[in-house]
Amino acid sequence: MNQREIELFGHIIDSLILPKTLDIIMDQGGDFKIIDLNVGKRKSDVSRAKIIVSADSPSLLNQILDELSEIGATISAIEEVKLVASPNDKVAPDNFYSTTNHVTHVLHNGNWLLVENIEMDCMIIIDIDENNSGKAYCKPIGRIKKGDLIVVGREGIRVTPPERPRGKQGVFEFMNSEVSSEKPLMSIIENIASEIKEIKSRGGKIAIVGGPAIVHTGSADLMAKMIKEGYIDVVFAGNALATHDIENALYGTSLGVCVKTGEVVSRGHTHHMRAINTINGSGSIKEAVDDGTLTGGIMYECIKNNVPFVLAGSIRDDGPLPDVITDVIEAQEMMREYSKDVDMVIMIATMLHSIATGNILPSRVKSVCVDINPATVTKLADRGGSAQVLSVVTDIGAFLPTLYNELEK
Repeated sequence: MNQREIELFGHIIDSLILPKTLDIIMDQGGDFKIIDLNVGKRKSDVSRAKIIVSADSPSLLNQILDELSEIGATISAIEEVKLVASPNDKVAPDNFYSTTNHVTHVLHNGNWLLVENIEMDCMIIIDIDENNSGKAYCKPIGRIKKGDLIVVGREGIRVTPPERPRGKQGVFEFMNSEVSSEKPLMSIIENIASEIKEIKSRGGKIAIVGGPAIVHTGSADLMAKMIKEGYIDVVFAGNALATHDIENALYGTSLGVCVKTGEVVSRGHTHHMRAINTINGSGSIKEAVDDGTLTGGIMYECIKNNVPFVLAGSIRDDGPLPDVITDVIEAQEMMREYSKDVDMVIMIATMLHSIATGNILPSRVKSVCVDINPATVTKLADRGGSAQVLSVVTDIGAFLPTLYNELEK
């Protein structure tokens, strides 16, 4: 018979896990029977459910189970994970398990192992030592080596998605409303500022993913102040943010437009190329700061305050600056390393870099996506596993000044 018993555990009513489970089963063309349901009555109680899932074919059943595993459903008959060695570099076995970005455990040799460095769309690798115990961790497909022991199928895997807290709902907790500019912007920014202060008070780290609109809208000085005052611990960007920030520091323009007056400067369209040329002359951004060529701006404050940055290049880049990493896989690896320790990421006016960052973040990281284009924040929120992102549709020139003022209160 093409059926399996699954279990749900936690605040499955509050977090809408139970109705989502039933929706997935029916939408995929399956059927279900709830055989046990125990609903917690107090805030400290958890709920449990056992459901028989059935389908017309084994392949359809497996497809439904794959979807259900992503929201935290586990198969009742617990078996150990199945491991198959990779047949070649960058090649995973058939039926490999593709991860979500939620907390994940695998059952191996009688022990539930936490999957380290969890991120979405990766493989789970288990290294087995001489005592037959193991260590589980994520690997993207491009880093798979021949012989890696890779988890296949769906047995022995337990996914724990974030749960909606019982009690007062925080600004980051399950922002399920439609992406819209018609939201109380001030209160949202106040809450974001409060979260930033709370994270910094306990020694947490915050990353900013920034696009050139930060400079175009005249907000570069505010971001530079946030770096100088210790609010920002790492910066992810592309060639454009750094180039126009340096252009602004050297010439007072961004894309040839005076940042203070908004007037087009004669021959200003050449300024960003002159900025790149100047940094090339010094050798790097750090060397330009050290020799006194660069004396202000976002990149200057990163250097002066030892705030690491990753500038990931693209096909459209002018120059690029000598600090830009043109190998995107290398840039992705650096972003992974810095992302391991962050507690919040604020993504501002850059769709591609924001989606790239969202892809490598575990769901525990509080994330904010700010863009004037609703399509950008919608695309990020629609990415599987990025539903925890708080979307803010507004002009960057309004967001950063308001956020900075809240932080200064």
